Amino acid sequence: MKLFSFFKNAEKTGLDSTIGSEEILDNVNDAATTNEIETTLSLHPEWNVPQEQEYVFRFLSNELEPLQPNQISLSGIDIDVEPANGSWLVKAFFRSSLDQPISVDSVELMLLDEEGHTLASDEFNLAELGDIPARSARPWVFVFTKDNIFSEQPPTENWKLAFNVQSMVPHKLELEQAWEDGLPEEQKEALATVVAGLPKLKPREVNISGFQVKQQEDGSIAASVFIRNGHSKQINIEQLPLELLDATGDLIARGSFTLDSLSVKANTTKPWTFIYPKEMIQKEDPDFSRWTVRVPQQN
Repeated sequence: MKLFSFFKNAEKTGLDSTIGSEEILDNVNDAATTNEIETTLSLHPEWNVPQEQEYVFRFLSNELEPLQPNQISLSGIDIDVEPANGSWLVKAFFRSSLDQPISVDSVELMLLDEEGHTLASDEFNLAELGDIPARSARPWVFVFTKDNIFSEQPPTENWKLAFNVQSMVPHKLELEQAWEDGLPEEQKEALATVVAGLPKLKPREVNISGFQVKQQEDGSIAASVFIRNGHSKQINIEQLPLELLDATGDLIARGSFTLDSLSVKANTTKPWTFIYPKEMIQKEDPDFSRWTVRVPQQN
């Protein structure tokens, strides 16, 4: 299997990050004990590990602190930089104190420094680790590419690799209070259904998707859009330049909207309506059989 040969250093520079198993797993059995649980080394079945390498794994594994029942932990070992492309190779044990084997799907992982600042984050398909046996610790290398790194240098001590539990919560609709109060339940349900069917966002992706456009009696145009937040934190928007294009690709209107602290919670989509007054409109009789909104590109 991949990258086990990078585990050459028996010095551990990272800390442990631990959560309750119920935060990322369903149908977890209650633990049969309340005592602390020692985890044992578990190597991926496809790894062909030389004896000296296995010795390093066992030494590192034996140094790990016990877990409480029903916990999942990421125990940082150390970090290398891949010279060819600048990726960070974050080595850690994925640990489970459960009394049953488990497998985990995709989840965002964050690399934190000792002050809790996020230095890198990306989504990983943890199914690649295979089934994790009961009460075990499996070594792995998590590769953060340069696009997902926010620091010049990796941390050298007291760092953590942590689960972003929020990334596993299903993406959902968030309504501003005026929409919550003013829309009938069937319209709220229809909006939620549309949001559930939109393409999945990438970690930290924010995009805008139009869903309704109307020409008003006063000559203005009302464009209703979904503002979609793939971040693990709330975003706040105070100023938003936005262009409106019709089915032919023609620019219909362009405006810069000042917003009173428009916030979109983590991992949610919020509908919002932007009104283009008549003086902003640049084309008569637009073809709205298809249309789009976009943030204009900076020159």
